[in-house]
Amino acid sequence: MRAILVFLIFLLLFFTFTPTFGQEWVTDDNFDSKINEKQAFGDNQNLPVIVEFYASFNDANKFEDWDKLKNVIYYRADIAKCPSAKKKYKVRMAPTLIIFKEGIKEIVFKAGLDLMLPADLNEIQESINEVNAASQF
Repeated sequence: MRAILVFLIFLLLFFTFTPTFGQEWVTDDNFDSKINEKQAFGDNQNLPVIVEFYASFNDANKFEDWDKLKNVIYYRADIAKCPSAKKKYKVRMAPTLIIFKEGIKEIVFKAGLDLMLPADLNEIQESINEVNAASQF
């Protein structure tokens, strides 16, 4: 019995203090606070935020390399759960990626009529780097 209790405590602590690396989602309720997010630590406390507007009907074409992006905070927004943000940022196709800096829309990557994102990881990372460089003056 004691071994089971120790094991359960271990599992509880493991899942409580182990960071999750899954995709974080935003909704209309927290969209504005997320795109204006500031980090608590580090020299650059204002990393850009990139939001992927996602649609479940086009899951095959979602941006898969989000975890490889550097110097950016990445969120995914289901267009069904973000109708206000979708309308505000004129999202017509999914996926659409928007890079924000301090809550201001900087760069947009939109899917074409084929519902595929025309930009690759390198192009998106270059745009993130440009946004970061532009704010360092």
